[in-house]
Amino acid sequence: MSEHLEFDKLVSVVNELRGDDGCPWDKAQTHDSVKPYLIEEAFEVIEALEAHDDSALCEELGDVLLHVVFHAHMAAERGAFDIDDVSTGIVEKLINRHPHVFGDGEAKTAGEVLEEWERIKLKEKKAKRKGKSLLEGLPLSMPSLLVAQRIQEKAARIGFDWDEIEPVWGKVREEFAELEKAFVSQDPEEIESELGDFLFAITNLARFLEISAEMALRKTIAKFARRFEHVERRVEEEGLSKPPLETLDVFWEEAKRAERE
Repeated sequence: MSEHLEFDKLVSVVNELRGDDGCPWDKAQTHDSVKPYLIEEAFEVIEALEAHDDSALCEELGDVLLHVVFHAHMAAERGAFDIDDVSTGIVEKLINRHPHVFGDGEAKTAGEVLEEWERIKLKEKKAKRKGKSLLEGLPLSMPSLLVAQRIQEKAARIGFDWDEIEPVWGKVREEFAELEKAFVSQDPEEIESELGDFLFAITNLARFLEISAEMALRKTIAKFARRFEHVERRVEEEGLSKPPLETLDVFWEEAKRAERE
């Protein structure tokens, strides 16, 4: 395994799938056609992590690795780059961005490591294109809460941030008040804008609380789904067709009590 024989076998299998006598489906794919599957596989990795399921995690990481090799192979077919270039690039990046490990840099804490990472990253980007923003390069196809928190983190690493949490609470209250004011105006565009500002402020609060806003919302969604399934089951058990909200609330409270117990 130290000679990466299994990885070489994966590369060989993908080569064969895309070869002249390979799989018709695999041969027909493009970067764009398999893009949705890569996003899906990434989320399945997250689900395996949340479930603390090592077996599922191993399988899902394999699916993501397949996509890496598959995209690299398609790029090689175009003469752009191959899987070795991908590996070389990430190795060089890791070494360059960890001077405290591979060079004479110093970083005593995780926070100092992140600051140095962003500083080196920005320097690399500027070398490639003058004036490139620190915020560029964030994939906007990611979930919006995750993008918002990553943008806030990046801005904070160059000092664009509050020193303590109290002003953050104040900003949340300010944005909520502006949302209420927009609602009174009944201007749809204004309401949407203020709701976005409020969500951005809430995400920033999550960052100060050292909580992932994306993961917090995912857990709440899962909790809601569990409780709602209980409500649906109770409605079916009682043979109700259109139960009033009061009855549904009773079933909902049952689900909450069952979780606490």
